[in-house]
Amino acid sequence: MYNMIAGGKRGYALNLPFFSISGRTDTLMCTLLFKSGALESWLITLSPLKRRILYVAVFEIIAIVSSTFVLMKISGGNAAESLPVAVMVSLAAVIWNFVYNTAFEAWESRKRVAKRTLLIRSVHALGFDGGLVLICIPIYMIWYDVGFVQAFMMEVALLLFFLVYTFFFTLIFDKIFTSPYQNRAASASA
Repeated sequence: MYNMIAGGKRGYALNLPFFSISGRTDTLMCTLLFKSGALESWLITLSPLKRRILYVAVFEIIAIVSSTFVLMKISGGNAAESLPVAVMVSLAAVIWNFVYNTAFEAWESRKRVAKRTLLIRSVHALGFDGGLVLICIPIYMIWYDVGFVQAFMMEVALLLFFLVYTFFFTLIFDKIFTSPYQNRAASASA
């Protein structure tokens, strides 16, 4: 048996074959290649809908736990006080994301926007975050019984946290869960 704990320092390599499970709408593809005990690649391809659902579910679970700690630090409260706010804000963000993106895509369709330029992406991001700020500030004001400035500072702290979190989460998620298009493009270039 290959000793993964030792890291394969004796020069052994375990090469597992390609593993595939195909379903009607998705494919699970795992390439597990061990060299010196390190996982070389792990690739799972899902249908676009299942990929989006998984992305939102995993993103929000981690976001709720993380933002609970951020809110605890900012408010000086405890987890029992901050967890419900994190859940409310997460739920608001998911609903706002759906509503905003549906409206934005309808606007793009009406205007026949062919390409999302840097300007359009910037307007999209500012509109989304601006709307979320307007939704979240009253939640903080009511829940924590704080004024507008304190609630605004709480939201700014969470926005900064989510800027970094979203970047790294998406980077890691895309490395593990490729879209069918990305998988076909990678196969064609190989």
